[in-house]
Amino acid sequence: MMRKGSKQNETNACRLLKMNGKYFIPPPRDGSNFKELFKRLATAGAGRPVVDDGFPPGPWTPDLLTEAISQIDTNLSGIDVRTVQLWFQDNEKGIGADNIHWLARIFGCDDPAATSEWQVELSAAQSRLTAKRRNMRKRAGFDAPEALDIERSPSDDDEIKPPAKMAEDNGARGQVRRLSLAIKSEAIFSRGSPLDLPASVFAGAVALGFISYLTGVHNVTYGRVDGLIKQVGFLWAPNWTLLFMVFMPLFFAFVVELLVFWKDEGRLQLLPKGDQMSGDDGWTRSVEASSYTYWAVFLICLAFAGLFQWIGVRLIPLMDGADNYATDWGSLALVRPEIISVPVAIAFTGLAYLYMCICFYLFFVGLILLYTLAHDLWKIGKASKLRQEIDHQHEVNEIGLRVMGGIFRCTVLGILIAMCMKLQSFYLTSNAESIVAWLLGDLLSVLNGPDEVWDGNNYSMPNHYTSLLIAMAACVVFLYGSIRLGVGSQFQRPLGKMSTAVILIAVSYLLIGALPGFSILLSVGVLVALYGLFDPGFGTRPTHELGDNQDVL
Repeated sequence: MMRKGSKQNETNACRLLKMNGKYFIPPPRDGSNFKELFKRLATAGAGRPVVDDGFPPGPWTPDLLTEAISQIDTNLSGIDVRTVQLWFQDNEKGIGADNIHWLARIFGCDDPAATSEWQVELSAAQSRLTAKRRNMRKRAGFDAPEALDIERSPSDDDEIKPPAKMAEDNGARGQVRRLSLAIKSEAIFSRGSPLDLPASVFAGAVALGFISYLTGVHNVTYGRVDGLIKQVGFLWAPNWTLLFMVFMPLFFAFVVELLVFWKDEGRLQLLPKGDQMSGDDGWTRSVEASSYTYWAVFLICLAFAGLFQWIGVRLIPLMDGADNYATDWGSLALVRPEIISVPVAIAFTGLAYLYMCICFYLFFVGLILLYTLAHDLWKIGKASKLRQEIDHQHEVNEIGLRVMGGIFRCTVLGILIAMCMKLQSFYLTSNAESIVAWLLGDLLSVLNGPDEVWDGNNYSMPNHYTSLLIAMAACVVFLYGSIRLGVGSQFQRPLGKMSTAVILIAVSYLLIGALPGFSILLSVGVLVALYGLFDPGFGTRPTHELGDNQDVL
């Protein structure tokens, strides 16, 4: 018996193959129902591309499996991620015939013979699941009509429920789908290509630049009453060019990269093996917990930062012909009507402000997701400590350092965005012909003596308040992550360097226009910020190069 069992184990081990570059497991034919079979195959990563050691990089997740099925060349309609999530959940829901075919393609590694075998195995497993739930209903005393006791169609993925229960579940699902702004906002960052969101924001900024060229406000000057000729072109405004063409796309790229890593790799590595199948559900619950925050930010960005600000700063001054704000490309129709008319200016500024409020809503969504990610990692790490998993703690520290590196990058970009807004606001009230001349003049003022470089008391500058909110929000997220993930961790040294850099960059932002020579500290802060984007650890060696007796990971 021992020899026979050993020989059988060797045979089963030999049946684990690499087929078409993917991890292949033959159909076990052990009488499992669909739920039992799918759980084993998903946990093992059957059908995923193998890495150097011949095994897949990890188990299937609902998002990864949805993407893999949707990328099958003959699957023109794709598959809904909610359908795939039902397979992962601990319920009695089965799988339809069409989806059996696509899942067989995944587990069969695109081999025709293996796919055929898996289709037979999955169909049999689904039949066993159907028989099991019918027996459960009989034992529970539910006498369903004959029509309900039969599978409604081969493509039915739902278990048969009493009508009252089915209506209750459908109502709950409909409510989640209608009101889940948090999930829909998170999906913008985590679904599709990582380049989708940054490229969309960049494309919108480029489109506004083209429109400014067509309307003639891309590169234009006007003469003030004191005789100064001032450059106020759209393409000369850093809060519309550098902000939306460089810093905002980079911010989104870093958020997307960190979020995808956390959902597909980091979170699954830290969860206990028994909880990995429900890992995506745990993240979804964490996102949903901040649903009121998403709605609050949405209303503030759309109503106040977008609509009300456009009406107060652009629409009313353009219609009344009186402006309490410094002249720029948006109010140029009041001083240079031969270049752009008032109706065209109203339409262009309305489009620009709509684009701006959408982008800033997504910016704050990114900060909320970074906060949620840091909080989620802290909870999982705390649970690991309670279980006294030493190896897990090393992984928590390693992933924590990577997460803090990503949060640091996003914080730096948030402060740079605030800098662009504040610089443009101060330049418009300055006595300089261009923003470059203004910064150079401030730099030389240290040598030549202070001079009056702005007359800001004569104008309202709402950008100061807005930029301060953005900088504070970015710093609060970094502070929260540092407290939750840094206290008691083993990466104090790189975290200390990050914190010092954030303080320096924040101070350089706060001192803009506050004293002569501020541009010197501003230049240092920008250089530190740019270096930190490439190396957030500021020279700290990677985790795997550090010894056990180092004070970092």
